[in-house]
Amino acid sequence: MPMAADDIAQMIRAAIPDAEVEITDLAGDGDHYAARVVAESFRGKTRIAQQREVYDALGGRMGGVLHALQLTTAVPN
Repeated sequence: MPMAADDIAQMIRAAIPDAEVEITDLAGDGDHYAARVVAESFRGKTRIAQQREVYDALGGRMGGVLHALQLTTAVPN
């Protein structure tokens, strides 16, 4: 069963409270998403550390119930 975009966003916000999260369903199938996560708490962290934080927020669902996630992270301007 695919994961809903709202569920993905809620999980990220729960783990990264200052995050602004945009989720886009890339294929319209509820299985392939793009996420843009912007958070001040990412400041000073490498891109890899930022992305790891987002993947950790998803609690191991990547590759299982969440098939594909194209991830972009950033700090606010």
